[in-house]
Amino acid sequence: MSTFSRRTLFASGAGLAALTLAACGGDDTALEEKDGVTTIRIAATPVPHMAILTFVKDNLAADAGLELDLQEQTEYPIPNRLLNDGEVDANFFQHKPYLDTEIEENGYELTALEPVHLEPLGIYSDSLSSLDDLADGDEIGVPNDPSNRGRALALLAEQGLFTLTEGIEPTDATKDDIVDNPKSLNLSEIDPALLPRTKGDFAAAVINGNYALEADLKPAEDALVLESPDGNPYANLLAIRTADVENSALKKLEELMHSEDVRTFIEDTYAGGVIPAF
Repeated sequence: MSTFSRRTLFASGAGLAALTLAACGGDDTALEEKDGVTTIRIAATPVPHMAILTFVKDNLAADAGLELDLQEQTEYPIPNRLLNDGEVDANFFQHKPYLDTEIEENGYELTALEPVHLEPLGIYSDSLSSLDDLADGDEIGVPNDPSNRGRALALLAEQGLFTLTEGIEPTDATKDDIVDNPKSLNLSEIDPALLPRTKGDFAAAVINGNYALEADLKPAEDALVLESPDGNPYANLLAIRTADVENSALKKLEELMHSEDVRTFIEDTYAGGVIPAF
């Protein structure tokens, strides 16, 4: 996950009130309630996160006494800052390894809820029909943020393209951990949001599932290789402030996100390009 090329800062309609409410922490009064309906402000990236949340908003939220105020973001670091600062009540765009990195680097007091879906990382190419066609010295584009860079390296290593340092965690892997590279492949670290439209510059590119979908790629059909969902730690999830873990409205939202209705929506809409993780 990454720093996006487009920089979109959404305005918080709550203004100073949002900061005051944030100080209430886990108390249910921290979220705005009116006439028995609690409004939850959620920052999310476009695909598939906003689509899933919109489905919940339009079909499930009202019966649970919730109103979802969905605020689209296109730059990954911003939703965690907004959440930590109390300008939104939850965000939906990331996997736990990315959140853990953000917490470590910024001192955020945020908590990951249970996984909702996996966007399989895939290897795509405009020129190759198989990874067997890679030539000596070919260049492969990979995401430049630490958690997804290591994830991409692990996926490439699983295909036998090179070997990584024994025991290295995928979230920690860098190009320096490549210990055997028989085809002398070159890796170029690129903003992951740019990889779908620049993949033609490389023999192959490792692209996050959400960016592939935004670029109208069909991961289940277009990728040479897709990550397996089995035991995959990179499922995306809702994050909230740690002080709000007992908030009843957020617990209701968590239940809705793991409902059979949401599972069916994901399976019917994305046909394997996004996979339920519950």
